[in-house]
Amino acid sequence: MEPHVGRGGWTWYTGSASWMYRLGTEMILGIQRTGDRLKIDPCIPKNWDHYQINYHFGKSLYHILVKQQDGKSKTNQITMDGKVLKDGLIPLEDDERTHEVVVYK
Repeated sequence: MEPHVGRGGWTWYTGSASWMYRLGTEMILGIQRTGDRLKIDPCIPKNWDHYQINYHFGKSLYHILVKQQDGKSKTNQITMDGKVLKDGLIPLEDDERTHEVVVYK
């Protein structure tokens, strides 16, 4: 309605957009950073077989691939640069390298 054509709704002015972003990244994609560690525990639809994230930490880049396994042997396993992370947490280092992370869920 004139003169407000093209303007966003009130909810976007109050911070709701940032809460929706947090909901998507933390609750659905399951990305949570604590200090220098990254935890990924997704809650994604069964029809998503995978998703990818490019995560920057300083000058380092983490290519993260999350795969749903439907109960196969690698379920709940995380590898970084080909090595299994036993504690399930991704260590973040500003080492100016690119790291390959695979999360099997």
